[in-house]
Amino acid sequence: MPNSMTGFGAAEGPVAGGRLRVEIRSVNHRYFNLAPKLPADLSGLEGELRERLRREFDRGHLAVQARWTEYPERAGGLAVDLERARLVASRLRELQSALGLAGEVTVEMVARQPEVLSTTSEAAAEVPWAEVEPVVARAAADCRAMRLREGDALAAELRHRLELLEVAAAVIAGRAPERLVRERDRLRGAVAELLDGRPADEARLAQEIAFQADRLDITEELVRFRAHVAAVREALAGDQPAGKRLGFLAQELGREVNTMGAKANDAEIAQQVIAMKGELEKFREQLENLE
Repeated sequence: MPNSMTGFGAAEGPVAGGRLRVEIRSVNHRYFNLAPKLPADLSGLEGELRERLRREFDRGHLAVQARWTEYPERAGGLAVDLERARLVASRLRELQSALGLAGEVTVEMVARQPEVLSTTSEAAAEVPWAEVEPVVARAAADCRAMRLREGDALAAELRHRLELLEVAAAVIAGRAPERLVRERDRLRGAVAELLDGRPADEARLAQEIAFQADRLDITEELVRFRAHVAAVREALAGDQPAGKRLGFLAQELGREVNTMGAKANDAEIAQQVIAMKGELEKFREQLENLE
């Protein structure tokens, strides 16, 4: 069953001593297009992320956001400059004595002074893809499940449009022979009127009628139309991405309908062709959402 290109999936799990949440949002796009938004310590995993999701999604714009809900513990931390701390404590006592201030010089007072305590500038540890991949896989599966549900609804709508097209094609097929008979009778009447009672060249008249019948015949168009409809149904019943194939088939259906309209020479057939063009337009609009 073809999938929609619209979906959302999310998952959260333990990674590198913290907890990571991954969200995937997908919308229509002609090709596979990834837009990742990753924490700095995961930016090096963009290549693995792209390859992993490329196996899951054939088409669509995928906005992927990963964020830490609990940060991993990092090596390093605070550094103490003992020489600076001693100097600060000594100067604070000198200041206390000079101003006659009461109280004690405490650790808190010393620690608050600039450059006594500092954070280590150690690079963040590399997070292995093997720990991130399970969370990405669950988010992707969640998104795929939503795209599948949407795809079921789209396929039902497309089948409904196909049924309407087939009904119109059946009306045209039933009307076509009557139109040829009317055209034959019209030609005979026109020739008889021009000859004003004189005998007609039956061989030449039969040739002209055959030419007109061949020019107006839409049998081939109806046969190809039904073949394209069958191919569409086959694609909708399959389990592979079918959006591109269905787009091509929709073009071929439109070509046959246009040819039938050009050969119509009949008000009822012309009306059915107009209705079919409207249904095909709706068909193509729905295809924009299909993977």
